[in-house]
Amino acid sequence: MKGSNQTLLSQFLLLGLPIQPEYEHLIYALFLAMYLTTILGNLTIIILIQLDSHLHTPMYSFLSNLSFSDLCFSSVTMPKLLKNMQSQVPSIPYAGCLAQMYFFLLFGDLESFLLVAMAYDRYVAICSPLHYSSIMSPKLCVCVVALSWVLTTFHALLHTLLMVRLSFCGDNVIPHFFCDMSALLKLACSDTSINELVIFVMGGIILVIPFLLIIISYARIVSSILKVPSTQHIHKAFSTCGSHLSVVSLFYGTVIGLYLCPSTDNTTVKETVMALMYMVVTPMLNPFIYSLRNRDMKEALRRIICKKIFFCP
Repeated sequence: MKGSNQTLLSQFLLLGLPIQPEYEHLIYALFLAMYLTTILGNLTIIILIQLDSHLHTPMYSFLSNLSFSDLCFSSVTMPKLLKNMQSQVPSIPYAGCLAQMYFFLLFGDLESFLLVAMAYDRYVAICSPLHYSSIMSPKLCVCVVALSWVLTTFHALLHTLLMVRLSFCGDNVIPHFFCDMSALLKLACSDTSINELVIFVMGGIILVIPFLLIIISYARIVSSILKVPSTQHIHKAFSTCGSHLSVVSLFYGTVIGLYLCPSTDNTTVKETVMALMYMVVTPMLNPFIYSLRNRDMKEALRRIICKKIFFCP
């Protein structure tokens, strides 16, 4: 009888952002500008790296993949958010919700793995500069990126398949601007214990371990610098690692603040703001961080503009 009274949901309603109606148009314009900036900035990084042969190095190969990941990560949620802000019924189909969750996990995890690869690249460049070319070979870079894609695809697919087995038969309102996995589990009317166990176990592997590997890489870098504390060595290390450290701080700072804090301390507004930080703000800022703090990127942009527009030799 209980099963016959259940009605399977065909769509969910996204509550969106907790903003006052009179500010909706202003916020919409702001987010649209931020999304377009994200697309333009990351596409510029990707195109610049592809066009300039001086940037065909392991570090910029990882950066190109990171920019692609940022571009896709932002595109998973922003177009739907912008559409729903202009809609009277901010809904998303069941299949669309699962697809959004899948790609959110895929590109979020991919960014985490790529940041680890970039940290290792910086470690080798500073601690073993004479062996850098042999260690960071093109074959290794391709294998690292391919492995990152395989692992993140598996992780995202695992959570999506576990979500498919659940039944949703009551409340269909998601108090968020996207299909957050934890919000979906709260709406399920079937046993979610397996989902929660997998989230706990895989969360440690996908989030905590990469973060610890980055910490270890920079601890080794700092240790190497302290052994030869010359001003030139320190300046080289900061110029090499500054951009990456800024991106790591932005990404992991908000993710850890959101997912590793006690849930009782997280209000809906706090969760929304933090989610916007790492899903909207971080992908938008990453191109600026790498372009403004990176001399090679500035020189590459100058060369491309000079060659394509002014026909310089």
